[in-house]
Amino acid sequence: MAITTSNNNFSAQTIENKKINYKPALALLISLFFMWGFITCLNDILIPHLKALFNMNYTMTMLIQFTFFGAYFVMSLPAGRIVGKIGYKKGIILGLSITGIGALLFFPASTFISYGMFLGGFFVLASGITVLQVAANPYVVVLGSPETASSRLNLTQAFNSLGTTVAPIFGSMLILANNVENITEKAATVQLPYFAIAATLFLIAVIFVFAKLPIIKEQKKDNMSGSAWQYRHLVLGAIAIFVYVGAEVSIGSFMINFFSQDYIASLSETDAAKYVALYWGGAMLGRFFGAVSMSDINSNKKNIYTFLIAIFSFLLAWYITAQINLAAIFFIFVILNIVAVKIGKNKANKTLAVFAIAALGLVILTVLLKGEFAMWTLVAVGLFNSIMFPTIFTLSINGLGKHTSQGSGILVMAIVGGALIPLIMGGLADTIGLHSSFLITIVCYAYIVYFGLKGYKNVNQLTD
Repeated sequence: MAITTSNNNFSAQTIENKKINYKPALALLISLFFMWGFITCLNDILIPHLKALFNMNYTMTMLIQFTFFGAYFVMSLPAGRIVGKIGYKKGIILGLSITGIGALLFFPASTFISYGMFLGGFFVLASGITVLQVAANPYVVVLGSPETASSRLNLTQAFNSLGTTVAPIFGSMLILANNVENITEKAATVQLPYFAIAATLFLIAVIFVFAKLPIIKEQKKDNMSGSAWQYRHLVLGAIAIFVYVGAEVSIGSFMINFFSQDYIASLSETDAAKYVALYWGGAMLGRFFGAVSMSDINSNKKNIYTFLIAIFSFLLAWYITAQINLAAIFFIFVILNIVAVKIGKNKANKTLAVFAIAALGLVILTVLLKGEFAMWTLVAVGLFNSIMFPTIFTLSINGLGKHTSQGSGILVMAIVGGALIPLIMGGLADTIGLHSSFLITIVCYAYIVYFGLKGYKNVNQLTD
């Protein structure tokens, strides 16, 4: 899941040291996007693992996502204030350090086999990531000309998606593939992966300590009247972010348990994790398709890049599934994704609506059908989730002017949908069944269709 944030304390930022080479700094920032994508998606592996370890129902298991994404809501404003006081570079170092400490907390949690301690680790992890996002995104925006800012954000978001693609493969090999019956040994399987994560985060923090980064200076605000809350399309956009993140996280969280059902695919947890990787990999591919389509390059180059990404998508699916026939099935949905991009005709709101309609249709088919077809329609949703967050975000802050910073903060807090909707879906899974619980995501995508068609319009601006 890619996230774009803005520090609430400043209305704008400017950059000093304009002759500096931006590429090394951008490369370092890309590593951050990759790492928090990786960590976030690793939750999808831990959910079935901890569910079995503590013998919990779905509602209790979804406290993992409730705690993790709840930290975004609790910590976004404090993170903005902290970064405002200590600066962006120190904010990044602090965020990396907090996230690393959160990863290390999985050691005592697994040693004492305490679900409460695991939840505490998730909260600290997400708190660190929140600080990272508040500190890192302004750098991405200013590392170059304003005209190419969107391109840079798409690039960093693509690497965020790469992290979410790799994490299920990594986690399945080190956590789910360890078929141990002893509860102590089963709990201990999380120690090596999270130690490696902590070590990597601390290493990156050390690199940032010595790295020479451009200096971002905040511009002083003029006295501002009114509020971002007065903009109807922003409020509707915040709801769209809420339901989008909630739907995306809910689907990823329940995939392994869903695919292991006898009436779906009867997959082992290890094999099911491959399809979770394909779900998040689809988000990466869809983002690349969207970035190419919405760029200002000529049509011939667009066609060439689209073709190359399509070939890469087939090879990626073949690598993940290890079967060419399964890669061919996934490729069919890739073609549909390309068609959806073409229908959008480079218009952000229209593309969003088309993608939401596609996701809505795929989830409806998942609920209505059984067997491997229901599995593939759910996996394909990832392709159409791809452009939703940045597109909703951009449409929502359009025309806010001096209230853009506040509006960005409101949108970031709406990420709490990733905490609440999976918890609601867990309750539904315990009462009406896992298969039927996906109905809640249908409601989410239906709302995004509305936002893409009508809700995105800046009524305030039209009536001025």
